[in-house]
Amino acid sequence: MSIPPPPGPHQPDPAQGPTPAPDPYGPPPYGQQTHGQQAHGQHPYGQHPYGQPTYGQQPHGQPFGPPYQTWGQGYSPYARPSPVNGLAVASLVLGVLCCFPAVGLVLGVIALAQIKKKGQSGKGLAIAGSILSSLGLALWVTALATGGLSEAWDGFKKGATQGTAFSVVKGQCFDAPGESLEGLTYDVDEVPCAGEHDGEVFGEFTMTGGSAFPGNSAVSDVADEKCYPLQHAYAMDTWALPQNVDVYYFGPTRQSWRLGDREVTCIFGNTDDNATLTGSLRADETTLDTYQVSFLKSLDALDTVLREEPEDYPEDDLAGYRDWSRDVQDSLGEQIKVLRAHSWPAKADKPVAALVKDMEGARDEWAKAVAAAEDDDVDAFYTHYDKGYDYVDGPSTVTARKALGLATKRPTYDEDRGDGSGDSGGGELNV
Repeated sequence: MSIPPPPGPHQPDPAQGPTPAPDPYGPPPYGQQTHGQQAHGQHPYGQHPYGQPTYGQQPHGQPFGPPYQTWGQGYSPYARPSPVNGLAVASLVLGVLCCFPAVGLVLGVIALAQIKKKGQSGKGLAIAGSILSSLGLALWVTALATGGLSEAWDGFKKGATQGTAFSVVKGQCFDAPGESLEGLTYDVDEVPCAGEHDGEVFGEFTMTGGSAFPGNSAVSDVADEKCYPLQHAYAMDTWALPQNVDVYYFGPTRQSWRLGDREVTCIFGNTDDNATLTGSLRADETTLDTYQVSFLKSLDALDTVLREEPEDYPEDDLAGYRDWSRDVQDSLGEQIKVLRAHSWPAKADKPVAALVKDMEGARDEWAKAVAAAEDDDVDAFYTHYDKGYDYVDGPSTVTARKALGLATKRPTYDEDRGDGSGDSGGGELNV
């Protein structure tokens, strides 16, 4: 029987069982070398020149293992976090704002590719940005298809404009934030017309023009031309307008014109900055009966011609007054036919008939004024001119108005006849 050899330094004793795993932080087994120590003595660089032990060796020559597990080359135990992809952040921001959804979606896709390739972080940001941008893009497409984007843009432009009436429209009343309706107005508050208010909208129209602002004077001229006809359509009974009521308007400014603002809003306001209006001034087909409307339309047609009187004096433009007098004569003839052909309530038959008779007399005077102008007789023209105007707002007009339930207080006019009969004498329009 053979006797097994005694266990060597590399062979465990079978009787003692398996050899336990060496402790990486304990002393090495007998016969093994430590890191930093050669087989036959200390490493030549193991001792510091000044007598201090080197890392990996205790004093008195007792070696020990490393205090923690080492890391591979180029990697530190205090590793920095991977950078966040900038495109992912941009995609998320654009997706939240929904201002450029297509750009946000493209940036999100590019960010995902870069994150995968470079090992960057921000994948969740890129995915969220892509999803939000996709939803935003879908909303934009829907808005374009349904016209909602155009309405939203129009609303934005209207809200950004300066000097417009904003939400108030024809028939509505409002209070202005300032002490006057003149100057710039950035916002107004709608209020019931039954109570006190600063202004009442009686009409609106849209100007035409290119991108260049025409100037405040041009806007004022257009408003002056178009607001007054709208006034007479809204307040047909001009005698019912208070004497302290004037015509104003809200129009585009240089800044709002660049945004596409072309709207002019015509309004009634009090000439006294410290006073207000009370009650609606509306007197049109929505508030008057058919007799009142027919009567007022007839008188307004004649007043329209009277308002076209030449600006110069007859002695300076007798030919112009001759042509205008002929227009007045023709208009009187037409309105006489209209009033005669119309049926009136029993209480208004005789008053209207008396008015028609005065209108016939006035027509004869205007015919004589035409003849005097043709003869270059200025004095004779003035005589028939004054007699032709006598019937206007005369006693027969007041009686007919009273019979039809219209205002009977005669309005006052400027001395210049050119301001027009039947006009409320409104002042200058202002922005």
